[in-house]
Amino acid sequence: MAILYDAASKTFLLQAGGASYAMQVSPEGYLCHLYFGGHVGDTNLSHLLETGGGASFSPDTPEGSGSLDTLLQEYSGCNTGDFRASAIAVRAENGARAVSLKYLAHKILQGKKPPLPGLSAGQALPATYLNGLGEADTLAVAVEDAPLGLRVTLYYCVFNDAPVVTRWAAAENRGSQALHIESLQSACVEFPRMDFDMISLHGAWVRERSVERHALFHGTQTIQSRRGSSGHQLNPFAILCENNADENRGEAYGFHLVYSGNFRIEVESSQMHTTRLSMGVNPEGFSWRLEPGEGLASPEAVLCWSDEGLGGISRALHRLYRHNLIRGEWKHRARPILINSWEAAYFKFDADKLVAFAREAAKTGVDLLVMDDGWFGRRDDDTTSLGDWFVNEEKLGCSLHELAERVKAEGLQFGIWFEPEMISPDSEMHRAHPDWALHIPGRGRSLGRQQSVLNLTLPEVRENLFEQMSIVLKSADIAYLKWDFNRNLSEIFSGRFPAERQGEIAHRYVLGLYELLERLTGAFPHILFESCSGGGGRYDPGMLYYMPQTWASDNTDPVDRLRIQYGTSMCYPISSMGAHVSAGHSRGRVTSLRYRADIAMCGTFGYELDPTKLPPEDISMMKECNRKFRERQGLIANGDFYRLISPFENPNKTAWMFVAPDKSEALVQCFTVLAEGNSWDWRVYPRGLNPDALYEIDDWGFELHGDTLMRAGLRMQWFAGDFMSRNIYLKKIK
Repeated sequence: MAILYDAASKTFLLQAGGASYAMQVSPEGYLCHLYFGGHVGDTNLSHLLETGGGASFSPDTPEGSGSLDTLLQEYSGCNTGDFRASAIAVRAENGARAVSLKYLAHKILQGKKPPLPGLSAGQALPATYLNGLGEADTLAVAVEDAPLGLRVTLYYCVFNDAPVVTRWAAAENRGSQALHIESLQSACVEFPRMDFDMISLHGAWVRERSVERHALFHGTQTIQSRRGSSGHQLNPFAILCENNADENRGEAYGFHLVYSGNFRIEVESSQMHTTRLSMGVNPEGFSWRLEPGEGLASPEAVLCWSDEGLGGISRALHRLYRHNLIRGEWKHRARPILINSWEAAYFKFDADKLVAFAREAAKTGVDLLVMDDGWFGRRDDDTTSLGDWFVNEEKLGCSLHELAERVKAEGLQFGIWFEPEMISPDSEMHRAHPDWALHIPGRGRSLGRQQSVLNLTLPEVRENLFEQMSIVLKSADIAYLKWDFNRNLSEIFSGRFPAERQGEIAHRYVLGLYELLERLTGAFPHILFESCSGGGGRYDPGMLYYMPQTWASDNTDPVDRLRIQYGTSMCYPISSMGAHVSAGHSRGRVTSLRYRADIAMCGTFGYELDPTKLPPEDISMMKECNRKFRERQGLIANGDFYRLISPFENPNKTAWMFVAPDKSEALVQCFTVLAEGNSWDWRVYPRGLNPDALYEIDDWGFELHGDTLMRAGLRMQWFAGDFMSRNIYLKKIK
């Protein structure tokens, strides 16, 4: 059992694949944090219990045992003496805001229980899952605020073979009056120190997930979204690490939220030089009315520890998400090499043009053609028809079934684009149901990309979308669906709910989205779903639960993609990263197709171009790149990923590599941007190899042992010029 309880000291010790997590019930009944880090073997860690002293001007607890303001707590309350960030905030019917939680009981459960309840009976929030009962155990600790009639159950899922503990909280109103939950965070984690660096992923449209690092300072540092989705600007992910930690060395802690809406990760360093990290649904604008007998669950938070630096966090999360978050038929299947019509044709296409794309792409070994935006309603630009999910046969010149069959006759599978959550003012849906769009009566309706957002809190909206999409998906042999989401939420309001429940709408929207996705992916399990939001605007673990890959960015410029894909790899597996080769020389950069393809191979791999307009040499290069990708696809998708040279630290060089789990093979990819005059040949130092094994270096004509490769490195000779790439394949020979 990975969860140990010492009854004498009331101490819990959680053992998670090389990491340990400990907490204790204090003599006054408060659940106190003791330790999170590398493995420790002693169950009784009472000597680590803080007394809550040293808090000048802060009141003592009612028991007179010290102040909550300096106590390291597992789940902090509010307005009862702890002036730091609270994990839970509740307003009673009389308007009072105060919560103080004390230990009530606990259970140790085999496996992972229970599922996180979602919007309706039988539907659950996205969360990690187990492939077998022995993969993890669960600790459920009930704490309560007796005067409020509030019980909160804190869940800790402890993975046996991964340094990962996941957490969530479930609140129950056991009193006689309604409670207004104004914050219900998924996790609260305390550290008795603040000498950490904080790493986050910031960005914007076409500039997603740039790595930013700074030392903690006294006060509060917040990563959040108020946009109704996780957003381009900040990902629901953070790392706290030792100041000298790098990719390969040093202690680091990773935190990730399995959620696709408004989130907050708040890190507060106190006057006592301690650090508290809380994470969950963003409390700004949030309020949930909990009637007597009702409950509310938070999303799942993923906590990860590593003593192998930032790379150790990444590899642990990659393995967890590949095996215990991504689901369905495409979980471990090799993904198709696809070609998407968007950058090739935009809105100007018909069936003949798409079939011509398929015919030429098939000659190169592409597997699937995706028909992007413009096939439905009267959609010839971005001003109309979202919500009218019926095929424009006049534009195509045939039915969808006929088009799919013609594409299949050329040897390719067929895929399609949807943007289900949106509605155009100029659409049959809007004319019939203007109140289905999110809006506030008496205020103007703001548009983004000429569209409004559908109110997914309404069951009839979800049912309409399910029925419309099902008709289309059943009408033809469709193997792939790209799900787009091209604006943030505003005017978040629903006239279906009373005033005191309007703070629920943003969260109910996300729950409605999850319910719709659960129905569609369950009804069409053979379809490969890909998430997109203007590229990577909703790249989060919640969406990965339903869709095994996400379009990483609308920006396909290869130099920009080095940074985007490097940053994305901090927490997301390579198998989830949509990466394509585009035709043009965006941003004025002239690069070879091979260079673009080598970078796109660090992902799902595909194309955004018109193959009928490529010169013969590029068609030949496409064929060669597709062949090489297929040879290495399993290694790229399932191998351990090591970042070797950062484009954020060295703008002219980037390197990363993939290592098979059994270390039998590896692929090193190196890239230059601009050549540097009068410079030495540079070196790259592989990682993750078997130090005692002998590796053959493909095309280099010699062999080296793993320790030599990792310590002495490889000299990148004959590697001059702008925008150059090199793939180095290592094969264990003994």
